[in-house]
Amino acid sequence: MAEKIGLISLGCAKNLVDSEQMLWLLDEAGYEFTTDIDEADAVVVNTCGFIDEAKAEAIENILELCTIKAEKESKLRAVIVTGCLSERYRSEIYKEIPEVDAVLGCSALGEIVAAVKGALNGEKPEIFGDKNAPVAEIGRIKATPPYYAYVKLGEGCDNRCSYCAIPGIRGNLRSRAREAILEEVRGLAADGAKELIIVSQDITKYGVDLCGESQLPSLLKEICAVEGPRWIRLHYANPDGITDELIDVIANEPKIVKYLDVPVQHADDKILSAMNRHYTAEYADRLFTTLRERIPGLVLRSTVMVGFPGEGEAEFANLMKFLKKHRIERAGVFEFSPQEGTPAADMEDKVDEKTSARRAQRVRELQQTIMEKFEDGFVGKTIDVICEGFDRVAEVWYGRSFADSPDVDGKVFFQAKKPLPEGAMVKVNITELMDGDLFGEAVQNF
Repeated sequence: MAEKIGLISLGCAKNLVDSEQMLWLLDEAGYEFTTDIDEADAVVVNTCGFIDEAKAEAIENILELCTIKAEKESKLRAVIVTGCLSERYRSEIYKEIPEVDAVLGCSALGEIVAAVKGALNGEKPEIFGDKNAPVAEIGRIKATPPYYAYVKLGEGCDNRCSYCAIPGIRGNLRSRAREAILEEVRGLAADGAKELIIVSQDITKYGVDLCGESQLPSLLKEICAVEGPRWIRLHYANPDGITDELIDVIANEPKIVKYLDVPVQHADDKILSAMNRHYTAEYADRLFTTLRERIPGLVLRSTVMVGFPGEGEAEFANLMKFLKKHRIERAGVFEFSPQEGTPAADMEDKVDEKTSARRAQRVRELQQTIMEKFEDGFVGKTIDVICEGFDRVAEVWYGRSFADSPDVDGKVFFQAKKPLPEGAMVKVNITELMDGDLFGEAVQNF
């Protein structure tokens, strides 16, 4: 009987793709996958180690699994830790949590079979690869529903933002070969994917390491030409890499949903320079104005950081002014958290936690009013929705519009006269808001 493996994937969508690749490798090696921890012989925890909250979540999961393993009647024999946390703290995992049975760096996910096998044999393997090696092309067993999938364009990052530990964890920018991406897209389309979500640390830099300039616009045209997918969604487009050519592609390709994730982080020149963000507040202001003008109906997602060293009331006021002007529909706010090994961790003129928390709350309150007004604008309109399932408690269907990305945005709840399969594309007439989400009635499939 095949040994059963459980896998817990934490963190971002890029990490989820890594998890899907590890599932494929384990399946090829003859292991059986289970979602029931009580049935697992081994569990892989693919961790995030980017910010303090993510590290705490990862450690909590690891400790809980180690506790389960220690129980007398437990079937669980091995806990394998991989991903960003293990890559970042490679010399500390065994020291701090000796109950762990294997440690695998995120640059060595191709060795997951060896790690699991060694852990189950009591060998305590510790495997790390070259974080700047070319991206290995590995198959995937999708962990998302059949109707959507993430497409990762590459690995690593060369932006070197002063607060970010990713280059130290994931290495330099390494883009995947264009044909490998397109082959993956064709396979996902053949498997029924209606929505493809393009991700990377910074999608605008795709191909810069291969030929000196971004290849994203031409790649997107080829992805859009693949039959099957209806929506192409773009995540993590750094402001300094958004060119006129890219804007034209987004505006003119019908499959590309008018939703763009542009992490601006701040809108004050002093803070942007200290962050090493490679653009000015004036540039960001012009860019967001241009995006609105040239892509009608565009929904913007962004992240901002408050409490960065040197941020005084004047600098924070500049950020608030930017947010009030551009009214970003989907904005998340983070309080600065110093990360070991980054230049920002050693910067002076720190902002105290109370002030940082107060500023974050002010941003959240502003964004709440912006989002509510935006959502209210849908009432009375008919919009396209991808059906995700049926809520048996509320007895309504639910899904997402073009304005909603999986797991990070809201839902559209609706009534329908007949059962709908997951992934069905539906036109929904929005009649009201319901606790911040949209509610309406399906009028037809399309």
